[in-house]
Amino acid sequence: MTDNTSNHHNNEAGAGDRDRVIGTPSPSGSDAIVAGTTEQQRGHDGPYPAEETHGHSEEEQRRGEKVAAVWFTIAFLTGMGFVVAFFLFPPDSISDPRMGQYSTMALGGTLGLALFAIGAGMTVWARRVMPHYEVSSPYDELPSAPEEKGSFGQFFMKGADESGFTRRPLMRRTLLLAMAPLGIAPIVLLRDTGPLPGDKLKHTMWEKGMHMVAEGTHRRLTAADLETDGSMISALPYSEPTAEHPHGLSLNEQAKTSIILIKMPAEDWKPGMTEQQRNWTHDNIVAYSKICTHVGCPAALYEQTTHRILCPCHQSTFDAANGAEVVFGPAHRPLPQLPITVDNEGYLVADGDFSSPVGPTFWDAEKGE
Repeated sequence: MTDNTSNHHNNEAGAGDRDRVIGTPSPSGSDAIVAGTTEQQRGHDGPYPAEETHGHSEEEQRRGEKVAAVWFTIAFLTGMGFVVAFFLFPPDSISDPRMGQYSTMALGGTLGLALFAIGAGMTVWARRVMPHYEVSSPYDELPSAPEEKGSFGQFFMKGADESGFTRRPLMRRTLLLAMAPLGIAPIVLLRDTGPLPGDKLKHTMWEKGMHMVAEGTHRRLTAADLETDGSMISALPYSEPTAEHPHGLSLNEQAKTSIILIKMPAEDWKPGMTEQQRNWTHDNIVAYSKICTHVGCPAALYEQTTHRILCPCHQSTFDAANGAEVVFGPAHRPLPQLPITVDNEGYLVADGDFSSPVGPTFWDAEKGE
């Protein structure tokens, strides 16, 4: 009879423990988050036996706090080292192979060590300061009762207290100190973005009076080089060759300034060609950018009978007799036109820069954005 009464009492206690919401006081009156926890021993009210969980003594927690603080201090120092290295090696140092190597090693090494030290400190914190126990919660009917909802605040604060974040100021302060340089890092990295481009995307090196040469040569072109109707020549601005750039232009400059010159029969101009566009031609020779306005491929195929300029990449097609308007394909705007004329010696020269930004339509050409 005594055994049955004892078993019935134990069953009722177990049922009460299983139904208790996490964060509410246990039937025993303990104020710990989990039933059975003490300062030295953290238990739980889940289905696992108490001996499978354990806590840390105050002395163990203090040692863990000091070790974690050392790691966080290392993270702060190496994080500051990253900031110093960033300003010690200027952005243009990568052009020098030796300086570029030192810059990469300094920046990568300090940032990597800072992140590793923070991770190591957090690991020590979790393993040697925070208590270890299993937490289980039965499935309750929704919605929760008001008293169960109100227990969350108590549960949260007790969890913060057990984590050591509120009770271990040394560890907390060194962690915040370690995170400070990493918060600054994205700000100082903005220096590498350089100044805003302004209107640079809308202009090239073409300017009034600049001679043009056949692509791949240094021979300046004249109108006589396109004497036959339907003639087409790829050209570039003339620039004195140097040891670094034997053709006179860098690859980037060539990509931006490359043009095609087309000799158009006078009777083939279409009404859509404005008076200004006609004034930008010389002796029925018109110049368009060679760079397709779709994704920047060279639009260098020309069909004489239809006056169509074709980009071979995605078949964007432009009408050379109508201001290089798009007649087919994914391009959304015409090829920019280069105003041309001749100098006193009869050489073809630019009469200014392109009529619109060169290259793919990555921005609104009308607004210059």
